[in-house]
Amino acid sequence: MSAKHFINDPTHLVTSALRAITLLNPSVTLDAENKIIYRRPGHASQVSVISGGGSGHEPSFAAFVGDGLLAGAVAGTIFASPSAEQVRRCILQRVERERGVLVIVMNYTGDVLNFGMAVEKAKASGLAVEMVVVGDDTGVGRKKGGKVGRRGIAGTVLVQKIAGALAAKGAPLKEVHETARLTANNLISIGASLSHVHVPGRSVPEPSDEDLKESEVEIGMGIHNEPGSERKVEDLPGLVKTMLMHLLDTSDEDRHFLDISSDDETVLLVNNLGSVSVLELGGIVNEVVDQLEKDWKIKPVRILAGSFMTSLNGLGFSISLLKVTDTGLGDGKLMLDLLDAPAEATGWSAAVSTKTWQIRSAATREKDAGDSEEVQPSNLQLDPVLAKKALTAALNRVIAAEPDVTNYDTIVGDGDCGIGLKRGAEAILKMLERAKKTNDVALFLHNVIQVVETSMDGTSGAIYAIFLNALAHSLRLQSPSSPKPVTVEMWSKALEFSLEALGKYTPARPGDRTLIDALYPFVGTLSKTGDVKSSAQAAEAGAKGTRGMKASLGRTVYVGGEGWQGVPDPGAYGLAEFLLGLSEGLD
Repeated sequence: MSAKHFINDPTHLVTSALRAITLLNPSVTLDAENKIIYRRPGHASQVSVISGGGSGHEPSFAAFVGDGLLAGAVAGTIFASPSAEQVRRCILQRVERERGVLVIVMNYTGDVLNFGMAVEKAKASGLAVEMVVVGDDTGVGRKKGGKVGRRGIAGTVLVQKIAGALAAKGAPLKEVHETARLTANNLISIGASLSHVHVPGRSVPEPSDEDLKESEVEIGMGIHNEPGSERKVEDLPGLVKTMLMHLLDTSDEDRHFLDISSDDETVLLVNNLGSVSVLELGGIVNEVVDQLEKDWKIKPVRILAGSFMTSLNGLGFSISLLKVTDTGLGDGKLMLDLLDAPAEATGWSAAVSTKTWQIRSAATREKDAGDSEEVQPSNLQLDPVLAKKALTAALNRVIAAEPDVTNYDTIVGDGDCGIGLKRGAEAILKMLERAKKTNDVALFLHNVIQVVETSMDGTSGAIYAIFLNALAHSLRLQSPSSPKPVTVEMWSKALEFSLEALGKYTPARPGDRTLIDALYPFVGTLSKTGDVKSSAQAAEAGAKGTRGMKASLGRTVYVGGEGWQGVPDPGAYGLAEFLLGLSEGLD
């Protein structure tokens, strides 16, 4: 767990985070003393849906306050329920009460007791108030859950959204209450995490046997660091398989809470517990959807993913499945209609409309016959055997140099230059083995360029692609009317043209500590001498000359640390190795 925080005072942290919500959404305001976010007056009369719980689960629940969702949310301290008095003030003083109030809470003892006490007080004063307790977690089964029952986790937000949307349509309290309860009863969730979280302001516990090992994942871990059902060493496919078994296996008597078949419409929510990158969450969503269809024949009609209910910076995720059930309220008030209905709350992040979901177009923009990328041959010829031999020697030398290039780039950059060059070199070698032999310069270069453009990314990949495309263009301009061998003079002229073209897209010049420090000497020497070997040696000297040279361009400009003066520019070194290999292959 990470114990480093920008704000270490938990009280200030909660208060300032709540205040930030009012800055992001002008339709809501804050009762700072009672930590209540509520919707400003001035909207049409409707049932008020309120919720809340301990802080640390943002955007739940305060950021779900807004038109079409919650009317108010009450926050406790981090991972602790708000008091009954806070909840009572929210019901009696901060939200509209005329058409009734629905309270939705997760099944945690403190929340149920404190919100329940406030509900009973409000009822005793004559108000129409109902409460729904959501327990969707299947991570802990019946035996371990006992009388407490299932915990409430991320699936709760689906209950809140559906109830809030129905309230916004003017439905009476009875309908809103029954629909919320129906949603909660058709909901199952399970989470998994790679580590526990650290609460700001608390001391860091001493390492113990209870800590998750580096390779372990805890299945069913609660959103307050509560233990789950098991710990396993598992990759993502295996983890998702286990989680879906806990959700859907009808033979598991301890965890089988809801029947979902392939005939049922379902909503899938993949929730980020706080520290999973957006990139990785996308991979998780893909794995979950694939396994649902492959192993369970379930194709969700709605898929939501993102941070809906976090556990501070929890390195984990949860899967929720909602079985779409008829509300009995008719068109516009069905579960999917209510889920898709717009909500002006900063924490709700489902932007796809009902119409788009229903159409589910399978159309793609295919390549038309008129868009053919077929490359026309030129009249410049080369020896295909010699070309393959020289290029193979150059590429193998680049691959052999990868450890050195990576080492240099680790010191002065982000360490990926060597891997990128090696990846491109290996891809071109494979192409040389598979491609149809050609003695046409334009076709030969086209095959190389296609590989460079698809296998090499980053700055180096773009530079090489621009340079090679310009090289091919220049050679075409020199193509004679009848087939003739390409000459060194033609190559030299084309290389000079390519340097000029490259200069339009990068300000890099000799002395800036880039691969240009090797490229310029090679092109210049070849133009003067026509000798590839001496030109490659000039490139090598140029690369060595970057030792101690202060960078003017590239990531090296921003990278600190020691040792950069003693190593050459990785890109220049890699290019020089390629050119030296090329000259050897031409011998």
